[in-house]
Amino acid sequence: MAKKKARRKPKKQNQQYLPLNAAIGIVGVLLLGFIYSFSQNSSHRGIPIEVNFPKKNQPRKLAADVHNLNPVHNIKVEVLNGCGIKGIAAKTAEFLLLEYQIDVIRSDNADNHSYPNTLIILRNEKLEAVELLRKSFGIAQNDETVIQTKPDESLGVDVTIILGKDIQTYSNVFDFIASTK
Repeated sequence: MAKKKARRKPKKQNQQYLPLNAAIGIVGVLLLGFIYSFSQNSSHRGIPIEVNFPKKNQPRKLAADVHNLNPVHNIKVEVLNGCGIKGIAAKTAEFLLLEYQIDVIRSDNADNHSYPNTLIILRNEKLEAVELLRKSFGIAQNDETVIQTKPDESLGVDVTIILGKDIQTYSNVFDFIASTK
C-alpha cells in the first residue's frame, strides 16, 4: 500500500485572513492602551487641599470681614507679553493677584514681541483701575509714556497691560517674577 501524502492548505487561504488578523491586533493594542490610561486616571490622587478649622476660642470671621482685609478689586485686566520673555505675562498676572488682589482675566502674547516700553492702556472710564496698576508697577503719577487712554469697549477689559523690553526697570514686578522661578 502506498502512503497517501497529506495535503496542505494552500497559502492563499491563510493570506485571506491577514487583514482580519491585523485589525484584531490593532484593536487589542488600543484596548490595552485604554485599560492602562483608565488605571492611571482612577489612581490619580489630585491636588491635596489643606483645610484649617478655626480654634474653638477664636471668634468667627464673617466673609465681609475677610474681604475687607484682602479685597479683590473689581477690575478687568489683560496682560500681554510684548517683550518675548517666556511666561512673563502669566507671572505678572500672578504678581497682581497675590500682591494687589487684582484678578487678571486674560494673559497672552501681544501682537509682537518688540515693544520697547511697557504700556498701561485704559480702555474705559475706570480711572481707579489705572491708579491701582500705576502703584503696583511703581510708575510716576503723570507718566504719559507708560499710561495711555485708548477706549475700546469691545475688548471686555478695563485695562490692557503690554509688557515691554523695559520690564526689568519695574522692580516691584521683576523682583516678584525673579523670586518665583
